Amino acid sequence: MSAFSVDVSATDFERAVLEASKAVPVIVDFWAEWCGPCRALKPVLEKLAAEYDGKFKLAKIDSDENQPLAQRYGVRGIPNVKAFVNGELVDEFSGALPEAQVRAFLNRLLPSPAEKLRVETLREYAELQDAKRALRMLAHASELDPANEAVRIDSAQLLITLNRYDEAARLLASLAELTKMDDRVKALQVRIDLALSVAGVAGAADGADETALAHRIADKPGDLDARLLLAHRHIAREQHADAFEQLLEIVRRDRKFKDDAARKTMLQLFSVLGSDHALVSDYRRKLAGALN
Repeated sequence: MSAFSVDVSATDFERAVLEASKAVPVIVDFWAEWCGPCRALKPVLEKLAAEYDGKFKLAKIDSDENQPLAQRYGVRGIPNVKAFVNGELVDEFSGALPEAQVRAFLNRLLPSPAEKLRVETLREYAELQDAKRALRMLAHASELDPANEAVRIDSAQLLITLNRYDEAARLLASLAELTKMDDRVKALQVRIDLALSVAGVAGAADGADETALAHRIADKPGDLDARLLLAHRHIAREQHADAFEQLLEIVRRDRKFKDDAARKTMLQLFSVLGSDHALVSDYRRKLAGALN
């Protein structure tokens, strides 16, 4: 625990939080001993309080022992983290967020040079779509703050757009375990896994192109190897509907083919495309029908 992380109660809340927040932001962590997510989040907050070295103050409040205070600030579930600046509540979040998201929450209150560069990079990339330049800028941001996991996640996403999947995978592997549980990180990992799977399966086609594979299937509809190869060729070209059709036909003909490869690939593709994609709901329904 650092000098910038203190236990606070209702008796000293005015001084330790409201008055103190007129000098630096005060982050209030409402927690309880019995709360598992609280125990996961608490060391993350304490670590960051020490790392930021006085740029903010962490005030930890046991919500069970200070229920009137928790009620005063609308704490309905814990952990509940609230940020105070100049005596006013300005932001908050609930739940045990990964370190990258907690850091981003803090940086919105007091952006570091690395975080400012990260935001500038993403803004420029959205306009220019120059992934290589953006990667160079993020590399500099990482030099400024090697612990900034948001920079590594953004870099991994850019590496994926450049088909540099192994490098992206190494960056994601370097993240803290709690950060790896973040939905965005999980989605990036699925994209990497699917891309590497596509490369591996398509590379086994011995140079056969889509036309040759289509002829094989026309001559022998039960050639599931050809269907799986063709599906992965379609995925590589982002011809998702065609890929789904081949994968669905494999499921219909032999659910267990190559250790259930077709169904597993469809699920990966659902994750990559996202639940809002027009094809996903349609083919989820078709897949469910094929499995029943």
